[in-house]
Amino acid sequence: MSQDTSYPGDRLGLPDGGSGSVATFGRRFVAVLIDWLLCQLIAFAVFGVEWGAGGWAAFVPLAIFAVENVLLVSTVGTTIGHRVMGLAVHRLRPAELSPLAGPPGFAAGTIRTVLLCLVLPALVPDNDNRGLHDKAARTVIVRSR
Repeated sequence: MSQDTSYPGDRLGLPDGGSGSVATFGRRFVAVLIDWLLCQLIAFAVFGVEWGAGGWAAFVPLAIFAVENVLLVSTVGTTIGHRVMGLAVHRLRPAELSPLAGPPGFAAGTIRTVLLCLVLPALVPDNDNRGLHDKAARTVIVRSR
């Protein structure tokens, strides 16, 4: 009877721990929470949208969140929350090359953001702790420090 000794990121060629390893759900959750709270603050400060607002106003923080994610993840590979939590989003390369290829770019960043805004895809991880939004965009969130 063999026991599976693989770890999240092993199949992707990533290290088991430290910088470059797959981010845990806890770190990713705190990063999203930081980003969401900042977007709520911006929605209130700029547009006067209060917490728990109904109607179309409820979508203002989500729109800010989407713009933040598309712009920052696509270009530098991190949102503000990712940066605070020591995380980075990278494109995946084919297995024969170095596994990480830098920031996702606009197309992958947009695909990832649209699915992330639907919430559910982010809550369905695979064995490498990648949500459906990361699988669809061919990205992975790793520890940057």
